[in-house]
Amino acid sequence: ASCVQYRLVIRDVNTLQILQLYTCLDQIQYIEWSSDSLFVLCAMYKRGIVQVWSLEQPEWHCKIDEGSAGLVASCWSPDGRHILNTTEFHLRITVWSLCTKSVSYIKYPKACQQGIAFTKDGRYMALAERRDCKDFISLFVCSDWQLLRHFDTETQDLFGIEWAPNGCVLAVWDTCLEYKILLYSLDGRLLSTYRAYEWSLGIKSIAWSPSSQFLAIGSYDEKVRILNHVTWKKITEFEHPAIITNPKTIVYKEVEKSPSVETERLSFPPRALASSLFSTHSKYDISEVPVSLQCVKPVADKANPKIGIGMLAFSPDNCFLATKNDNIPNAVWIWDIQKLKLFVVLEQLCAVQSFQWDPRQPRLALCTGNGKLYLWSPAGCVAVQVPMEGDFQILSLCWHSSGDSLALLSKDNFCVCYLEREE
Repeated sequence: ASCVQYRLVIRDVNTLQILQLYTCLDQIQYIEWSSDSLFVLCAMYKRGIVQVWSLEQPEWHCKIDEGSAGLVASCWSPDGRHILNTTEFHLRITVWSLCTKSVSYIKYPKACQQGIAFTKDGRYMALAERRDCKDFISLFVCSDWQLLRHFDTETQDLFGIEWAPNGCVLAVWDTCLEYKILLYSLDGRLLSTYRAYEWSLGIKSIAWSPSSQFLAIGSYDEKVRILNHVTWKKITEFEHPAIITNPKTIVYKEVEKSPSVETERLSFPPRALASSLFSTHSKYDISEVPVSLQCVKPVADKANPKIGIGMLAFSPDNCFLATKNDNIPNAVWIWDIQKLKLFVVLEQLCAVQSFQWDPRQPRLALCTGNGKLYLWSPAGCVAVQVPMEGDFQILSLCWHSSGDSLALLSKDNFCVCYLEREE
C-alpha cells in the first residue's frame, strides 16, 4: 500500500500491478495494514478523521471522526478489528470496534515516545499513563478491553515501554536525564531495576532479543549494555571507539570507483541505462587494522545531541546485534552474541540512515541516503546500485515478511528490490 496525496494505491507485491485505488477525504498522513491484511487504515490528522478500506469488499468503507477532540495518532489492535485513536493533547484514547461499532475510552495516556505496547501474541496491551504528576502503567486484555492491572512506576518522567517477545516481561525506561530501566512482570511486580550510572544523559535506545533472553540498552555514553533474563544483571558491555584495533575484527570499507565506459560503443544509450552506466559504483574493501573511523563532534549547546547509540537491532536467529553510534555516523557495528564480541564493522562513505534485518535469516540491509542498497551477511557484503532515472535517495527501507523482497523509500518515490532465493 502507498499513498499519493488523497489517493491510496494497493499493489500486488510480485508484479506491482495496481489492484485497488481508494480516494480519501483529505491528504493521507499515515497508513497501516490490519494484522490479517484485509483492511487498511488511513489517518488524516489535520481533519481528525480515520478512513478504513476493505480489500475483500472494495465498496465497503468506514469513516471515524474524532470531531473537536482532534487526532494525533492512530493504530490497529493486534486482532485487526479495533482502532485506537489518540486525541489531541493526549486527553484520551478512543477504541473503535469495526465489528460491533462500539466505542471505549481510556483516560490519561502519556505523551511519550513509546506509550503503547502490545504483546506479540496480541493478548495484552500496556499503556503508559500520567496522572497527578506521576507515571502509571495500565495492562488491558485486548479481547474485551478490560483493565487487568494498574500500578505506578518508579520513574521521574517515563519515556517508553516495550514487551519482551515472549510477553512475560515489560521494560519501562526513564527520560534521558536519568539512567533507569525497570522490568515488570505481567501481574505488575517489579522484577528488577537497572542503573548504569548517574548525573549524565542516560538511555537512548533499547532492543529485546527474539528469544527474550537478552535486553540490549544503548546509551549516550556510546556503550551498549546487555542484560540477561535470569538475574537481569549486566553480562557485558560493548564499547564503540573511533579506532578499531582488534585484528580479529573484519572492517569492510566502502570505496567508489568510476566505471570505464567505451563511449564509441554507446553513442546514444537509453536515458535509464546512461544514468546507471555513468554513475559511480561502490564496492567493499577489507581494511587492515588499526582503522580510524570518521567522528563528528556533537554540538554541546543544542538539545538531542548526536552522540550515543541511536539504533540497535538483533538478527532473527539471535546470533548478531547491529548498532550505530550517532557520533560515528558512517559506521554500522555487528556483534557476535554467542561470543559477545565485535564481529564486523561496515564503514560507509555517507551517514547511515536506516538498517533492518531480513526477518528470516541473518542478513542486514542498510541505506545511506544515496541510490545504493547495501547488504551484509556472514558470507560477506555487497553494494547494489538502484537502476532508476534521476536522483533516487534511499532514506528508509522495509523487508517483506518472506525475506524475498525489500521496499526502498525516498522522499517522493519508492521501488521494490527482489532477491533471488538460493535453491
